[in-house]
Amino acid sequence: MSEAVIGLGSNLGDRNAHLLEAVQALSRLTDVKIKAISSIYASEPEGAPAGETQSLYHNMAVMLETKMSPMALLGACLGIEAAMGRLRGARNAARIIDLDLLLYEGVKSENFELSLPHPRLLQRAFVLLPLKELYPAGRAPGIFFEPCLKAMDIGSITRLEQRISMEK
Repeated sequence: MSEAVIGLGSNLGDRNAHLLEAVQALSRLTDVKIKAISSIYASEPEGAPAGETQSLYHNMAVMLETKMSPMALLGACLGIEAAMGRLRGARNAARIIDLDLLLYEGVKSENFELSLPHPRLLQRAFVLLPLKELYPAGRAPGIFFEPCLKAMDIGSITRLEQRISMEK
């Protein structure tokens, strides 16, 4: 089993319900076991298309163990997005759900289909804050992100009290 981290985000409709639905879909994947779930963070949209007004994003991260290959896990994430009604339009357009494969233990990749670690991971406080909950030392498989997080302005990002639980 390999450790991987998925970043999730939503800024349309009932954002927390969409995040919960996506986490539940991840938990139903064959050969995937959810190990930890971060809190949900609210942040301003970044780089919205001209003229598009967007709601705050709700973001979180999920650590999982999997036997799936990175490409198979990426495909599963894209399938979950499609099943939930994600439409791909303009870059940074509002979306019902976004699942990004951020990290995959022991894998570094730079190609058209998949770059690992995620190429903008170290530039996004809304990704690093949830990641810090999963890896309190600021070091995840293959990446030391603590210095980047310390250098960021995180004042506009709010940790929400609601936390998704997979407990029954």
